[in-house]
Amino acid sequence: MEVFEASVEDASVILAIQKEAYISEAQLHDDFEIPPLTQTLAELEAEFGKRRIVKIVIDGKIVASGQATLFNSTCQIGRMAVTPQLKGKGIGSTLLSELELSFREANRIELFTGINSTANLTMYSHRGYKPFKQKKLGSTTIVFLEKRL
Repeated sequence: MEVFEASVEDASVILAIQKEAYISEAQLHDDFEIPPLTQTLAELEAEFGKRRIVKIVIDGKIVASGQATLFNSTCQIGRMAVTPQLKGKGIGSTLLSELELSFREANRIELFTGINSTANLTMYSHRGYKPFKQKKLGSTTIVFLEKRL
């Protein structure tokens, strides 16, 4: 398993993994209009250069990706996606670890997940994240979590 900076040439593969990975989120919340599922290739391509986008590669194949951006002194992590067939093998944890190191000047890390995503909420809790607010995104309630550095 290797972690690399993604390039715009990876966008179509990353988008396919993202859409496949977020189906389970959509099912948990009965909301198939969540942004990771509705994002277009052009929209994803436009994010390169504005965010740090990383990919995890196994045997030459992209199997996961995620994004981080710096807003004020907060590293915001999002769009973490792992090929569903490889969930539970530590790839998501490796991805999160890499994204957490994206902006060493940050004093806080923030991310969010759906309120029904107990596996995600458990993983984030074990990694030191604490919920600090909830918000409706479409018909899904999302939980924002933070970790102070």
